[in-house]
Amino acid sequence: MGTPDNKHSTFGCARSPRSQLAAPTNNNNNNNNNNNNKKILKKSRWSLVFEDFALKPSRSAADAMTQRQIVQVFEQYNKSRMQFVQTVADLADRPQNIEILQRAGVMSMLRPLMLDVVPGIQQKAALALGRLAVHNADLADNLVKEDILPQLIRSLTIQNRLYKKAAAFVLRAVSKHSPELAQAVVASGGVDALVLCLEDFDPGVKEAAALALGFIARHNDALSQSIVDAGAVPMLVLCLLEPEIALKRTAASVLSDISKHTPELAQIVVEAGAIAHLAQMILNPDTKLRRQVFSALGQISKHSVCLAEMVIEADVFPAAMMCLRDPDECVKNNVTILMREVVKHTPELSQVIVNCGGTSEVITYLGECRGSLRLPGIMMLGYVAAHSENLAMAVILSQGLLQLALCLSEETQHHIKAVTAWCIGQIGHHTPVHAKAVATANLLPKLLQLYMDANSSEDLQNKSKKALKMILQKCTFLPALESLLYDAPSNIIKHVVCQFSKVLPHDSQARRQFVTSGGLKKVQEIQAEPGSVLQEHINSINSCFPEEIVRYYSPGYSEVLLERLENFKLS
Repeated sequence: MGTPDNKHSTFGCARSPRSQLAAPTNNNNNNNNNNNNKKILKKSRWSLVFEDFALKPSRSAADAMTQRQIVQVFEQYNKSRMQFVQTVADLADRPQNIEILQRAGVMSMLRPLMLDVVPGIQQKAALALGRLAVHNADLADNLVKEDILPQLIRSLTIQNRLYKKAAAFVLRAVSKHSPELAQAVVASGGVDALVLCLEDFDPGVKEAAALALGFIARHNDALSQSIVDAGAVPMLVLCLLEPEIALKRTAASVLSDISKHTPELAQIVVEAGAIAHLAQMILNPDTKLRRQVFSALGQISKHSVCLAEMVIEADVFPAAMMCLRDPDECVKNNVTILMREVVKHTPELSQVIVNCGGTSEVITYLGECRGSLRLPGIMMLGYVAAHSENLAMAVILSQGLLQLALCLSEETQHHIKAVTAWCIGQIGHHTPVHAKAVATANLLPKLLQLYMDANSSEDLQNKSKKALKMILQKCTFLPALESLLYDAPSNIIKHVVCQFSKVLPHDSQARRQFVTSGGLKKVQEIQAEPGSVLQEHINSINSCFPEEIVRYYSPGYSEVLLERLENFKLS
């Protein structure tokens, strides 16, 4: 075996004591000393051991040669292990390789490397495990079954920052797939270890730990409670104060995931002071941070009036309205969700949003977006309108009905149409004025069409039917009602006829128009069961007209007249 050149050798044992004590002969003395120091730092533990052994003067040249060979064996072993874990980590980063690596038994090969004496190999092995687990739930399950998590977590609190980030990545990769796997991480002590990492000086370690906690928290309230019990919430709120934007984003996201489950969890987040810090970041220039901030505020607001009032008191509005014009769709959607969660509670909270110009801003936003992005805005308008006549009128005056009509005609997804039909019903059910506004927007025939369409989903049919009935019970705008006489089924037409029976006795002009337009004739053609409510409404309408006119428009009366004509004899 050849001996490497001493000047470039990575093995300290190849140099004799004399060569190490020789004085430098060039002018780059300081540079050479610095380079030598760097080389010494790069030496492995085996190089340093055998170098110390080789410097002993009693050793012969043959012994030195043998020592160099031994060192090379260990160095090659180190390099091979490092090359293996690095290659596996690179391969695991591509999803198409996961199945092949799994068949090759990669998990059992990586497990002993998690306890390797070289920290860099441990870190790469953890990274490879994380990349394998993040793509495949079966591999994540195998990682749990082979008891890799306990040794990973034990090392999490004592290793360097690179290992901590890789280990946190593994815990995140395992937790993402299911509540059961997330529970396995909790049972292994993973949450406590991750919370300790939130106290680390390195912001990258904090971010990695927070990400893992977020993937645990998002599954259910029990897992979120385990994170709260470990004392994570105050640490996450402190992370909001860190200068690193990525850490702020992650902390806001985790607080959102914790808050979304129950009012009690949201209250804990609020008591830690999260709302004030989140409110200060709503106009932050970072788009992704704004997304998470509005998401967290929305999750807090949805649970109760008290929590929603706390968000309002933090002066989130009207500043949040500016973000409805944000170029990022996700930011605008999260702002709309926040407004929806606030207004649904009470008329007073709805009035706050209306006073800030929230309804007009949301209606403008509905005209700019499509698909599921429209849902929160439509629901927000429905909640506002449902509370009172005045709030419903505010939606009408902001041209909300015209935009809702566009949503009905433009959208193809039935669940969006169903929510739109519900919203229209909330606007029109208050008074005849509100119902007339819906009728003049030509929305009644559209609702009837959706209800009668056999291709409409059950939910869409039910919501359209309910909206129609609520609006018809208040509608006294007869031109709109008359068009429904010809197409509506019996369960809808009885509400239409009922409204005619209420209006016609008190409006002579309406009675005249009802006759000339063919409405009276259509009423006579309706087949109603004797004694039914519908028949009573028809009788009430007929009583508003002379008996001769009613008979004239009754079915079969023309045949009676022709028969009388045939039997008529001139005197």
